[in-house]
Amino acid sequence: MNAVLINLLYIISSILFIFGIKMLGSADTARRGNRLSAVGMLMAVVATLLYLGLDWWMVAGGIALGSIIGIVAAYRVQMTAMPEMVALFNGFGGLASLLVGAAEYIKLRDNGMDSYLKLLEAQSGVTVPGWFVLVAIGLTILIGGITFTGSVVAYAKLAGQISGKPTLFAGQKLINLLMMAASLVGIGLLTAGVDSEVAFISGVVLVILSLVLGVLMTIPIGGGDMPVVISLLNSLSGIAASMAGFIILNNVLVVAGCLVGASGIILSLIMCKSMNRTIGNVLFSGFGATVQAAGEVKGEMKASSTEDAYYVLEAAQSVVFIPGYGMAVAQAQHAVKELAELLEANGAEIRFAIHPVAGRMPGHMNVLLAEADVPYEQLFEMDQVNPVMSTVDVAIVIGANDVVNPAALNDPGSPIYGMPIINAHEAKTVYCLKRGKGTGFSGLENALFFGENTRMLYGDAKATVSALVAEFGK
Repeated sequence: MNAVLINLLYIISSILFIFGIKMLGSADTARRGNRLSAVGMLMAVVATLLYLGLDWWMVAGGIALGSIIGIVAAYRVQMTAMPEMVALFNGFGGLASLLVGAAEYIKLRDNGMDSYLKLLEAQSGVTVPGWFVLVAIGLTILIGGITFTGSVVAYAKLAGQISGKPTLFAGQKLINLLMMAASLVGIGLLTAGVDSEVAFISGVVLVILSLVLGVLMTIPIGGGDMPVVISLLNSLSGIAASMAGFIILNNVLVVAGCLVGASGIILSLIMCKSMNRTIGNVLFSGFGATVQAAGEVKGEMKASSTEDAYYVLEAAQSVVFIPGYGMAVAQAQHAVKELAELLEANGAEIRFAIHPVAGRMPGHMNVLLAEADVPYEQLFEMDQVNPVMSTVDVAIVIGANDVVNPAALNDPGSPIYGMPIINAHEAKTVYCLKRGKGTGFSGLENALFFGENTRMLYGDAKATVSALVAEFGK
């Protein structure tokens, strides 16, 4: 099949990707959008198999192996482990791009620049200068390596295999800056002398620097910023894939990589805005390394029982559920859905308030609630629910911490001061479901827990909600 027809298939695939991503913006069309994107990817793979000289048996074997791994992961990985799985997938995307860059550089050295460029032209129908290919190779290796090891560190933090707190040391930023500068010099040497030993050594050093940079750029980032980090790493994996597409002149890889990269950056900026932070602040501030607030939290946590909570909920006319990572840990989403249905049948108006950075990955709470078939009409963003929070009879906070912490509004000394939150403290009564009296993942004490209108329901969130459901059944 000629290059024109292959590129036409790539264009159709790219269009399917774009429409698929568009459909992911709504819960009603998200599954169809996912299927549409999958069809586009299948079409792109088929077109790639038709490339001149490609051993399609090896590609088909890779697809089969990857599909088996994906199916097993989809069934075995719990929703609580979804953030770290996403981080790991981002890392594998970066590693794949790094391997493409390294393999293409070795092929280029073995065949010579002229033969390599003629092979590219035969496969794609496009002529490019040699320096363009070498720059693309260097950037692919650099971004792919950073994405891989950065994602592995993020995975280890989220999985609890290493501390979620920032790891800081003297001169860290300067070392990172020098290593990044050395990486760019390495790309320059790689481009300037493709056939020389200096260029080859520069390529090897570039691989090592990229892997080390990924670690050093991720370890200073604290647990509270993990949703932004996951989104940013996702963006980097897309950019690395796009760079790999430039190397092999694969249009669909360029387009798909750009879509992932752009959407990841946009999502990261949206979440940073929701935290009243900047990307630079998230990456370099070491949030959570030294957590302390200027003012002391006054009052005491007041424990309650599910029996007492039942009488308050039974009389409530409006209830807002505010989910957090604690709901994911307890896998309480189905029990929460059941309680919401009972309250609605009892005459209460039900809302689910979703903060953009609740949980440990972008859209974490939306995924959990969608899995439990919570009606999309009951999901409200922070800006939609805050204006009516003072009229709400009961707010039920399920494992959330920073996203409902009033210190963000009234404590200038708090690390999260200025961060927009869900104003749960304005509700007439607040029930906070929590496993114990410790602080959340970011290490901050939550002033909401000490409020006069707040009652604590200690224990596993699923067990607590199930007990409330049982109270309604008596």
